[in-house]
Amino acid sequence: MTSLFDPIKIGDIQLANRIVMAPLTRNRSPGAVPNTLNAAYYEQRASAGLLITEATAITQQGQGYADVPGLYTPEALAGWKQVTDGVHKAGGRIVVQMWHVGRISHDTLQPNGGKPVAPSAIRAKSKTYLINADGTGSFAETSEPRALDKDELPGIIEDYRRAARAAIDAGFDGVEIHAANGYLIDQFLRSGSNARTDEYGGSIENRARLLFQVVDAITSEIGAGRTAIRISPVTPANDAFDPDPQPLFTYVVEGLARYGLSYIHIIEGATGGPRDHQQGDAPFDYAALRAAYHTAGGKAAWMVNNGYNRELAIDAVEEGKADLVAFGKLFIANPDLVERLKNDTVLNPPDKDTFYGGGAKGYTDYPALENVA
Repeated sequence: MTSLFDPIKIGDIQLANRIVMAPLTRNRSPGAVPNTLNAAYYEQRASAGLLITEATAITQQGQGYADVPGLYTPEALAGWKQVTDGVHKAGGRIVVQMWHVGRISHDTLQPNGGKPVAPSAIRAKSKTYLINADGTGSFAETSEPRALDKDELPGIIEDYRRAARAAIDAGFDGVEIHAANGYLIDQFLRSGSNARTDEYGGSIENRARLLFQVVDAITSEIGAGRTAIRISPVTPANDAFDPDPQPLFTYVVEGLARYGLSYIHIIEGATGGPRDHQQGDAPFDYAALRAAYHTAGGKAAWMVNNGYNRELAIDAVEEGKADLVAFGKLFIANPDLVERLKNDTVLNPPDKDTFYGGGAKGYTDYPALENVA
């Protein structure tokens, strides 16, 4: 019987176990440049089978929150090289989550103070994180976006391709395309944020067009075996909504089956919230989604996420419902989570007040198991 603690090869990446650190925005990279504190944070957690970085903007236009890292300056790439070197020295594997936030941004974060971009000029009922003049952080309403012109989309696809190449050059083992949680690609997918009337709007096929063009560009550049993707079929995060998500995401995973991707990362329910959250008239059928992917010939590892504890994770892998399980808040508070799960030992509680922004407190100072009284 396959175990959560067994090794697995996902695409071109060999993992020591099936426990994954989920991408977690922590707002500790001023100037969009990873630093020595970030490097220490990831290296502490390198016993995970796979580390997925915090969401990382592919361009300044793709930036939506203060003090999150980027992939678009030499300084940021040098900072990430320090991170990847540390993780690899500790025996870990790490991929970067590639991010374009679309409309989930603020004018003050955009190039020349411009409007955030989106499939349509529909403002999100959401907030972003900004740094105030006195250095403190706070949440603010997202700004009104402008609709992307069709002629701009090839440039955004090129931004993804260029960022993927930069990530591999910076030492990452692969990339995860962020197509979840109400950010740009997800905004195109959902009818609640996409009111376009061109070939990128209307039908499911049209709304998924940008996603597949991005996957085409990245896999052609770095190989499918180092490319993964994250989707969130029913999350309400960042005002994401579609009245009929089952056929939409069935179409998406059936299309993804034609690539030899490393893994597909599924957020079940509301991101960071109830696992049974639903959109539309019926509960979302995740088993049917996975079956549709495999029926279409998909071979990528299936990663599940949202509210998993030790028992749920072990059962998911042993029962063949998932190949990998991602943990978020538990990894924030427990750098040695793999050891704790394996031995079924006590877990540090996370300090929610230090999730976003700040320094080492609540970031790199959680005690390892041997230091717990």
